Amino acid sequence: MSSAILRQASFAARAATRSCAFSTSAVARKDFVQDLYIKELKSYKAPAPAKDAHVGVVKSYALPPSPQAPALPADLASELSAYDAAEPTFATATKATEEQHAGPTGADAFLSFLEADEPKAEAHH
Repeated sequence: MSSAILRQASFAARAATRSCAFSTSAVARKDFVQDLYIKELKSYKAPAPAKDAHVGVVKSYALPPSPQAPALPADLASELSAYDAAEPTFATATKATEEQHAGPTGADAFLSFLEADEPKAEAHH
């Protein structure tokens, strides 16, 4: 008799687990949030841009004036002869600047520094 009771109990337990199992139908797997999101995306209408939205943001373009060709002077020969007759002016070098730079400068000084012997280190006792 106890085996009959055990059989009935196991049968009832199996039936309970079958009725409590999760449903895997397509209706139960439907994603309501996704459907709502897609519906809102499809119904969205972008506002039309105003016709004068670019005012103040975009500058109006104007072509620059075309360059003028250089014109030769009418009396070119007289200007060339005046240029040839002019005395050249030389920049006067001051003696103070020459005295300051008596030794080699620039690359020569750098090369002489590189070629110079290193000073001997004194032995400290």
